[in-house]
Amino acid sequence: MTTCAPTDTPDDFDIDALREKYAQERAKRLRPEGSKQYVELTDEFAGYYENDPYTPVQPRNPIHEDIDVAVLGGGFGGLLSAAHLKKAGVDDVRIIELGGDFGGVWYWNRYPGIQCDNESYCYIPLLEELNFMPSKKFADGAEIYEHCRNIGKHFGLYDKAIFSTQVRDLRWDDEIHRWRISTNRDDDIRARFVVLASGPFHRPKLPGIPGIQDFKGHAFHSSRWDYDYTGGDTSGNLHKLADKKVAVIGTGATAIQIVPFLARDAGHLYVFQRTPSTVDERNNAPTDPEWVKSLQPGWQKERQRNFHAWTFEGMAPGQPDLVCDFWTELGRNTAARVMALEDPASLTPEQFMAIREEEDYKLMERLRRRIDALVEDPQTAEALKPYYRFLCKRPLSNDEYLPAFNRPNVTLVDVSDSRGVEKVTENGLVAGGVEYEVDCIIYASGFEITTDISRRYSIDAIEGRDGLSLYDYWRDGYKTLHGMTSRGFPNQFFTGFTQVGISANIAANYELQGEHIAYVIAEALSRGAEVVEPTQDAQDAWCRTVKETAVDNSAFDASCTPGYYNNEGGGGGEGLRSHLGEPYGPGFYAFGDLLAGWREKGDMDGLVLR
Repeated sequence: MTTCAPTDTPDDFDIDALREKYAQERAKRLRPEGSKQYVELTDEFAGYYENDPYTPVQPRNPIHEDIDVAVLGGGFGGLLSAAHLKKAGVDDVRIIELGGDFGGVWYWNRYPGIQCDNESYCYIPLLEELNFMPSKKFADGAEIYEHCRNIGKHFGLYDKAIFSTQVRDLRWDDEIHRWRISTNRDDDIRARFVVLASGPFHRPKLPGIPGIQDFKGHAFHSSRWDYDYTGGDTSGNLHKLADKKVAVIGTGATAIQIVPFLARDAGHLYVFQRTPSTVDERNNAPTDPEWVKSLQPGWQKERQRNFHAWTFEGMAPGQPDLVCDFWTELGRNTAARVMALEDPASLTPEQFMAIREEEDYKLMERLRRRIDALVEDPQTAEALKPYYRFLCKRPLSNDEYLPAFNRPNVTLVDVSDSRGVEKVTENGLVAGGVEYEVDCIIYASGFEITTDISRRYSIDAIEGRDGLSLYDYWRDGYKTLHGMTSRGFPNQFFTGFTQVGISANIAANYELQGEHIAYVIAEALSRGAEVVEPTQDAQDAWCRTVKETAVDNSAFDASCTPGYYNNEGGGGGEGLRSHLGEPYGPGFYAFGDLLAGWREKGDMDGLVLR
């Protein structure tokens, strides 16, 4: 076994001075409107969400029917919920999906260079069950999309799937004990059970830049890539941009993948950056066939647990770091420091966090010095340096992103001092008082992850018993039992970050939730129950448990640069809000054990079945 060693990081710097630098950099990026700086994709902006550039919408007759289960969303959350329902013996399952096929984020995101940005062997679900092995450590988007389609085929989910369909309203009908689902295709589907599985990365986020509708050139969001305009495909060759001036707004996970391709093919590329990302080495190695032969049954679950320990739990003493990359470096370096102490067991939590903070500063300084080594222009290099703690933004890796700024046709436009692009004109973008005339604007601005729940679900109305709105009910915080069902919303289940244990791997979250939801639905059907929902006492107890066991990360979040990880710094009167929702403090695996114990008892404790 290859040993994964701690990395060599610098320590010849002043942490107190850097701490002050971090605070200054954060302050100049804060915007008073917080997450409200992003426009809602309705009315004139609806096309950025509802338009499908990949699958023409085919006319069909409205569907009027009664079914057992409707799963809303065809990404990993919906696929895994439906798969577990099938495995639990529930066959009458329809997935309703806005896109033209399964895949969710991997259906919509087909921009050039798209890859998984954490390890494929952990992230992609059901590898063992479908006997599939990714071709490399960070799999291409097309490979993951095809795996999603194979999940659909393997579990027979295509037979009843409804694609190219947007759910508009979801209302409980107490007379027939069903959810009435209306859609943009005039469907009236009456489902005994509904699973909300739209996921956090499905609704594009568009910056509310003044004049955004005035631009006379071409514009699109990166998750609705227009290859008719750019030419090429996910592997590049964007030949139609050779004489075009292109602007990219955003420098997060999407931008660091598309910028190298745009830099290579566009006549000129302007990259508008508010906050730089951490960009480490990619080193995307092909999957070693000898390693594959050595794997034993259960290897993926073991690897996922190992990855979680080295990232979310901070370190995993006595365990090898199986993933061994930029995601686990901080835990690995912290562990080396801790284990070198004379008596590691005597370390207090405060002392541990102090060591971890020091290693965090050292890791970030290593990344900043890497920029100096790769980017030739000192001013550009300085603008690309991230000044914040490591997990304040999503850690990223790419081998071509930073060198792209050495090209004469690439201009970095730093908009941090003005807190973003000032305005859009008919001909381009204004930043720092300068107008940049462009032919095309690409919004690589991510997805709505911490905006209001009504925007994230993309359903106009979700009304439970007596017309109770889920959006009103959850306005001041989630109210659930086990994060997956709420009183007043019978036969309705949720996936995502809703008062559950959170894994470092979102697909593992979906699998755990899908298994539990399938158990409850299958039990309700087998026991002849028409309605299942939590008791008020059980729901109140779970909400107390979540609050009492919560890990308070507010000080860390408040120190971070604004972004979706901390609800844009909490402006607009919304306050800080984690992208992870309201997690169960003891963690993902403790939560899994709790659910397994609950199912093993078999008495459906806390639920009313009638």
